[in-house]
Amino acid sequence: MHRESTKVIQIGNRKIGGGNPILIQSMTNTKTEDVEATAAQIQELTKAGCEIIRCAVPTMEAAKAIKEIKKKISIPLVADIHFDYRLAIAAIEHGADKIRINPGNIGSKENIRAVVEKAKEKNIPIRVGVNSGSLEKEYLEKYGKVTAKGIVESAMAKVKMIEEFDYDNLVISIKSSNVPMCVEAHQELAKVTNYPLHIGITESGTLFSGNIKSSVGLGILLYQGIGDTMRVSLTGNPVEEIKTAKMILKSLGLRKGGIEIVSCPTCGRTQIDLIGLANAVEAMTADFDLDIKVAVMGCVVNGPGEAKEADIGIAGGKGEGLIIKKGEIIRKVKEEELLDALRLELENWGK
Repeated sequence: MHRESTKVIQIGNRKIGGGNPILIQSMTNTKTEDVEATAAQIQELTKAGCEIIRCAVPTMEAAKAIKEIKKKISIPLVADIHFDYRLAIAAIEHGADKIRINPGNIGSKENIRAVVEKAKEKNIPIRVGVNSGSLEKEYLEKYGKVTAKGIVESAMAKVKMIEEFDYDNLVISIKSSNVPMCVEAHQELAKVTNYPLHIGITESGTLFSGNIKSSVGLGILLYQGIGDTMRVSLTGNPVEEIKTAKMILKSLGLRKGGIEIVSCPTCGRTQIDLIGLANAVEAMTADFDLDIKVAVMGCVVNGPGEAKEADIGIAGGKGEGLIIKKGEIIRKVKEEELLDALRLELENWGK
């Protein structure tokens, strides 16, 4: 598996690569210059399960804000730089744990050298980012259009540029909003490098389409052992990105912890508001740190049997429901008491 053999890189207080756990990343959508708002959002994301955070650094004020933001957060901070190499240097000086640059848009070789020297001085990793939307003309002309091969060649050319300055503390990120192309590009990249890879489907869209595209694309890559850090890119509250990333990892058996909800799809036998109940159970269990499976079933016909594989389950009937623990019915309660009865069981779990 590629993930087991990638180079180990230290980002702040976390290690990635070499078979270390895949870390979930997100990006703030606040103005980085606004220290309070940015730190508050990072704290919220950390609580949701974010493990690395990226902040846009479009101004010198934003670069300087990193120093104050870092005092208020507990996860590594990546500074996202475009075009101006001086912002990358300032971000490193103000405590960024990693910087994300596209050497292709940062200017001359001397500018790149200056950034690499500063990163070397502080020993912080550089994430080399290439996006299919900004693929250089030479690769477009060579292949006639944006292709997986072109994206990989572009990324490896940037890596070589930094290696020439005798620095290999690198993470590579290649992005495309085209899922098959993105998957193919990562598969090709994994064959030619052992640097850790940050994976994501870029500009994947709104909550609905973005979740599906990210789950499909990232699911394939992670299943194949590709990817050391990941981000689900969504147009919306970044907390949603974390929820989806955690679910992708859990569904592939790459992460444990937290309650897993299984629920039946409803049918003509359903005599309770199962959809409402399942959503209520999901919301209610979010704060429990238990590594168990909870089943929410819509009828007393199949419910008990289907809930057998879960640690605990509820099955609803007409106006009433069953609490099922380890496959055994432990009690019957009124429909409106099901949620509270389940909460009580969870609060006393293992006691």
